[in-house]
Amino acid sequence: MRDNNFENPMKSNTENKKENSFTCPVMESSTYSPNKCYFRNDERGVWLYHANCIPFMDVLIQTYPEGIFDMIFADPPYFLSNGGITCHAGKMVKVDKGEWDKSKGPEWNHEFNLAWLSRCQASLKPNGTLWVSGTHHVIHSIGYAMQQLDMKILNDITWEKPNPPPNLSCRYFTHSTETIIWSAKNEQSKHCFNYDAMREMNLGKQMKSVWTFTATNGDEKGFERHPTQKPLALLERIILASTSEGDLIMDPFSGSSTTGVAAIKLRRRFVGCELEPDFLALSVKRLERSLSEPAFVCTF
Repeated sequence: MRDNNFENPMKSNTENKKENSFTCPVMESSTYSPNKCYFRNDERGVWLYHANCIPFMDVLIQTYPEGIFDMIFADPPYFLSNGGITCHAGKMVKVDKGEWDKSKGPEWNHEFNLAWLSRCQASLKPNGTLWVSGTHHVIHSIGYAMQQLDMKILNDITWEKPNPPPNLSCRYFTHSTETIIWSAKNEQSKHCFNYDAMREMNLGKQMKSVWTFTATNGDEKGFERHPTQKPLALLERIILASTSEGDLIMDPFSGSSTTGVAAIKLRRRFVGCELEPDFLALSVKRLERSLSEPAFVCTF
């Protein structure tokens, strides 16, 4: 295994190498979090941690007080596993994604969101950006917390799903969207936005803030099922819009590591953090497969 200090091979001058180096933190385990590196590939810049994201980011903030990440994507608990029903594979099923997705009340939920968001903000470089996805169960708390932290909200993206599960109660409109808030670290940030690339992807027209992607299909699920796995194409667009090759991306709730798979494909580096052992095992399978495949060469 190579030395922990990984220098981005895509940036050749000494200053950029120093700026973009990342050293895997060594942490003590706790009752609630093993706090250990679960998977790593130093040569390609991929690190996955078995840890609670809050103490993990606290260590990173101490190590990198000016911030280390160019971009963070977060898909936090939506707090919607509270006995409701939905349709899956044509059958009525309970919405029960796990203990991690159960609400403890709006006040506790918001304090939790404020806690991890503040760490994300501190972990970003001065011009870094944060993307957070959610449904109405959580996204309003996320937006309010960002305002409390004096972050600069850049856009709210509406992700439209053309194939949503039907509403079985017939007492509501069918839920067919999620919101993704894109924000800069603060008002002084000079954020990266690859306007020309987005315009080219949109056939020469300015890209709007309503994006249509089908939910994750069977091919992407691949190994095992993750209950909230995001489409790879969605993460690819987010990464292409707001980062450059060689940038360091983090996902504090990495789940099955779709963010990591997209980062590898697009020649970015990735730090992931996940607490559930089953999701970590699934992540390793997906990351190893992605590392074995050729990277995408962007022509934008």
